[in-house]
Amino acid sequence: MTENRNRPRHRRRKTALTVGVPLALTSAGALAYGTVFGVFGEDVRPTASAATAPAWATATADGFASVNALGQNGTYGGRDGKTVTVKTLADLEKYATAAEPYVIVVAATITMDPVGKEIKVQSDKTVVGSGTSGQIVGGGFFLGAGVHNVIIRNLTIRDAYQGVWNDKEHDYDGIQMDGAHHVWIDHNDIRHMADGLIDSRKDTTYLTVSWNKLSQDNKAFGIGWTDNVTADLTIHHNWIRETEQRNPSTDNVAHAHLYNNFLEDVAGTEIKSSYGNYSRGGTNMVLENSYFQGLTNPVVRDATATLVQRGNVFSGTTGKNESGGTGAAWDPKSFYGYTPDKAADVPALLKSGAGPRTSIGTTATTTTTKAAATTLTVAKDGSGQYTTVQAAVNAVPANNPSRVVIAVKPGTYRELVKVPSNKPHVTIQGTGGSRKDTTIVYNNASGTPKPDGSGTYGTGGSATVAVDADDFQARNLTVSNDFDEAAHQDIANQAVALRTSADKVFLDGVIVSGDQDTLLVDTAAKEKLGRVYMTNSYVVGNVDFVFGRATAVIDKSVITLKKRWNGTSAGYVTAPSTAAGRKGILIANSTVNGDVSDRSFYLGRPWHAGGDTTLDPQTTVRNTSLSAAIRTTPWTDMSGFSWKDDRFAEYGNSGAGAGTASSDRPQLTDAQAAGQEVADWLGDWTPTSS
Repeated sequence: MTENRNRPRHRRRKTALTVGVPLALTSAGALAYGTVFGVFGEDVRPTASAATAPAWATATADGFASVNALGQNGTYGGRDGKTVTVKTLADLEKYATAAEPYVIVVAATITMDPVGKEIKVQSDKTVVGSGTSGQIVGGGFFLGAGVHNVIIRNLTIRDAYQGVWNDKEHDYDGIQMDGAHHVWIDHNDIRHMADGLIDSRKDTTYLTVSWNKLSQDNKAFGIGWTDNVTADLTIHHNWIRETEQRNPSTDNVAHAHLYNNFLEDVAGTEIKSSYGNYSRGGTNMVLENSYFQGLTNPVVRDATATLVQRGNVFSGTTGKNESGGTGAAWDPKSFYGYTPDKAADVPALLKSGAGPRTSIGTTATTTTTKAAATTLTVAKDGSGQYTTVQAAVNAVPANNPSRVVIAVKPGTYRELVKVPSNKPHVTIQGTGGSRKDTTIVYNNASGTPKPDGSGTYGTGGSATVAVDADDFQARNLTVSNDFDEAAHQDIANQAVALRTSADKVFLDGVIVSGDQDTLLVDTAAKEKLGRVYMTNSYVVGNVDFVFGRATAVIDKSVITLKKRWNGTSAGYVTAPSTAAGRKGILIANSTVNGDVSDRSFYLGRPWHAGGDTTLDPQTTVRNTSLSAAIRTTPWTDMSGFSWKDDRFAEYGNSGAGAGTASSDRPQLTDAQAAGQEVADWLGDWTPTSS
């Protein structure tokens, strides 16, 4: 989109632009995914190109897009319509421009013809990519005046670039909105277009833009093109890099809430920022807990605009960093609930979590489906079907043949939850705007007396949430054990937050928090397989806090190291007790950090449970950023068993805590690493949100 306002133009600081290989797609969010996920039910009629969409595709928006206004109750897209899978431009355009609601699952790379084509999306649509396979090349989407209730998620929109950097001839945007309302743009990778990546114009309002990667473009995100000061919008958890201007430029917006964004001027590239967040015209902006790396003029405001800053981090920035103004003070929480992450955590969160999520999947069928939620609701205030999570679990029929979703409204649920082995296919998910909004917490430890007087809990029995059922899923919530070690030095410190002893356990967008023995990934028996896949998540602890004999993957997540109860820094991330011939614990594509002393934590040690000499513990840490907290010799012995007799290795790690190969720091060869990918751990199981 080409700007026609009489504003000063910003020029590139270098004359040549080197366009490199497109950025590798990262996926999976580490934070809020918002809301209740529907479950698709019975088939209603056959079509030539249909699918059962993942439940994640039917989520509803957060931020201003969630606000009831203009006759629209929040933003939920095509949730109430049929679900279709498209692989051609003709089918995508057919359903996106239809009058009736649709969930449109894009399961292929679709090239626009002609180049620069923008499909005119109509109201009540969800356009969602299937994993990372949904790609739009050479064009994008247009939402015109009055179009409303539209969700665009999990897509890669790329490569309409026509060879001219500040292109005023080709209005080829990724997503352009002119007078639309109630729009949610989430978890997309938008890059290398001819004009803007996202343009919100002509009083477009009730807009939320979240968890996107915006890169390789002159203009990232332009907002305005009107003298009216009426628009309300939320921009959070976006990674904006290798862009020169409009990051975003926010012109004449009544309420602009920008938080937890990561703006990065990447060193060594030909693209340099001219400014970062811009409060322009009559805009009234609240800017909080964002991270600015290397930008020129990171925060700018016009004399007529208002800009309130709080909690932001500026690293290596130069030039203007402005705030102030005379606009009316306003609080985003008066419009909607949210919980910002710490600004210091934002780069790691977005590097692992922004952009399309690989965990979204679809299964091609020959039918079209209609949303039919099978959901049990939990709310402390009595507004749901149950007031405790365990009561909802108890209501799941034994040996249930299909998925039951337990939707837990925001609140702190101090209770013990157990999902027994005869209740498979259960999902527990928080429905708040953040995974911090819904917390299940308790404080048992190994040695805590049982309430019935039958003795004390052991380590596994101390778990706040215990999962013995296969095909379990959890998302968008926190599971915690807040046992007070300082007050109970008379008993052991093992206090488990989450224990799994089942197969096909999928943990997506959760926080698992404790001190010692936080996350126990176990199996039902030594000879049984138990696989766990955790993504987009946090694990917080200090001693052996990821442990057990399961085949477990922690992918695209943040492992947070925590000091002990007495303030000292010392600990171990993993304690695998893997059976011989099985895969152990894999940490991949993640970040290990925390507010602890340098060189104070080991990556792991071998747990031969009960002194079992037949076990062959395994931890591999690969393609992961390690902070300086990791020791230069990251593995150590345990209970008389040498780590060198078991399987501990690294590959391709980075950061201050990474190191070169040595006898004390074994590294996989490229050939060995090729056999230790995530897919090798999971075997015939592909985790899919449902």
